[in-house]
Amino acid sequence: MTPRFASVCLAILAGAAADTARAATPLAYFLHSDGPAAQPVRTLGWGLAALCAFVVAVIALLLAIALTRRRTAGADGERAANKIVSIGSAISTVLLFGALVAMLRVLVAVAEPPHRPAFTLHVTAYDWWWKASYPQNAGTDGAAFDTANEIHIPVGVPVRVDLDSADVVHAFWVPALAGKTQTIPGQTNHQWLQADRPGVYRGQCTQYCGAQHAHMAFEVVADTPDQFAHWLDAQRRPAAAPTTPAAQRGERVFDARCAACHTIRGTDAHGAQAPDLTHLLSRRLLAAGMLANTPANLHAWIAHAQQIKPGTLMPDFALAPADAHDLDAWLTTLQ
Repeated sequence: MTPRFASVCLAILAGAAADTARAATPLAYFLHSDGPAAQPVRTLGWGLAALCAFVVAVIALLLAIALTRRRTAGADGERAANKIVSIGSAISTVLLFGALVAMLRVLVAVAEPPHRPAFTLHVTAYDWWWKASYPQNAGTDGAAFDTANEIHIPVGVPVRVDLDSADVVHAFWVPALAGKTQTIPGQTNHQWLQADRPGVYRGQCTQYCGAQHAHMAFEVVADTPDQFAHWLDAQRRPAAAPTTPAAQRGERVFDARCAACHTIRGTDAHGAQAPDLTHLLSRRLLAAGMLANTPANLHAWIAHAQQIKPGTLMPDFALAPADAHDLDAWLTTLQ
């Protein structure tokens, strides 16, 4: 490992540690629910955990009694032991049937929101990131647009989410707001999200999808109505034209090296294989949740994507120092 790359790694680790302090992990969120679609799932989860523990304890106790009675009481003890085991099996069967009924009730409860959704968001899973497509009627009517790995929703109202996949099977999970739903190539599945309070809610792919499955995260940001309207207005705008010579040169570097995969609205970059970067600097995280969105991490991601996230479709870019400086200048305009 070269000294330069070691310093890059240290900067990335520092940024990741700082970001961890700002956002909890999915498993931490699993212990709480902040929306009506998550509450029944959380209650069911705790209930099933308690039921499983109870059944295991009862069966173990009955089995111990049965084994003891069989050794000490001969044929009569064997019959008594068989009776005890049968009773235990009957009890567990009844309890598990009750659990099945409870699960079906929860499925019905979370299938549709209690109110008409504010709008329908389309989320497409890729190896290994998420594209979120907002329609014209999201909030006040305006242009449709795409963003990546950061989903904004208004507080207190349901949002319908249509889910599909561009490559393999993934699973969309925001534990504090809803249960898991698979994204399947060629099929559209549905879910809905509603947050009861403003905040940032971590999401994660939960279907093994390849080498970077663990690094396929996203965030749902629940905004107040005014904040959401402001965010929508900003996201719908095209990228600002570069005003400095360095940024103008950086745009040309981007067109030559990055535009085949990425889109930046308002420019000649119309790639469809990678995240839309029109407002890259407005996002909290980079690389599907791996890195805090800082200038140092962005520079490191461009230069060393394969070291940071091996197997991702983003290649390493060996740019001349002058080109790297100009590209950084251009990317910092994407607010």
